[in-house]
Amino acid sequence: MNFYIMTLFPDMVKDGLNTSIIGKAVEKKLLSINAVDIRDYTLDKHRHVDDYPYGGGAGMVMQAQPVYDCYKDIEKDLEKKPRVLFMTPTGKTFNQDMAKELSKEENLVFLCGHYEGIDKRVLDKIVTDEVSIGDFVLTGGELPAMMMIDAISRLIPGVLNNDISAETESFTDNLLEYPQYTRPEIWEGEAVPAVLLSGHHANIEKWRREKSLLLTKERRPDLFEKVELTKKDKKFLADYE
Repeated sequence: MNFYIMTLFPDMVKDGLNTSIIGKAVEKKLLSINAVDIRDYTLDKHRHVDDYPYGGGAGMVMQAQPVYDCYKDIEKDLEKKPRVLFMTPTGKTFNQDMAKELSKEENLVFLCGHYEGIDKRVLDKIVTDEVSIGDFVLTGGELPAMMMIDAISRLIPGVLNNDISAETESFTDNLLEYPQYTRPEIWEGEAVPAVLLSGHHANIEKWRREKSLLLTKERRPDLFEKVELTKKDKKFLADYE
């Protein structure tokens, strides 16, 4: 998959994504991370990309021309028009289902705004998806874009050393992940649950499923409502209560 991040701070994006698991996937050519500097497309000799908002108000607004020319330069090398995701608090909230959907794309373009926003005329012209990562405001779209790229990348085959991890982590089937333990067997007087040491895989899977059910019901009842409960799940929950 190819990620293109339209940004005023390309070094921030590259430094944040070309490390750890994502960096290794880039080395293996499973992913490409392309941070494209919007300032390179301004016609202003001082490299300004913003101006005062019409109608007055605080702050500055990013101009349409450099954003549009930046996008067109990306688009010209692609076989078809890509999805362009604009990071904005007014967008649809990003979640695991959206990550799965986006992971099927060959190319994704992320548009990162700054200041008081971007001239709406260029947003109307190029943006296909407006996306938010939550009900709060940040200074720019780079962090949301990086978070989304990380979440999407993990779902691409080969990116994780163990692809099964992506199938069992939190939010898969609307369940939070069960607790994890490692060595030593006893730490600060607390022992690892005996079932995890038993070697009995069926019992371990049962324990993990039950822990996920309880954790999700307690902490994310909104997700729990969407869980497809089996007969065993229903019996366990009824007996537990």
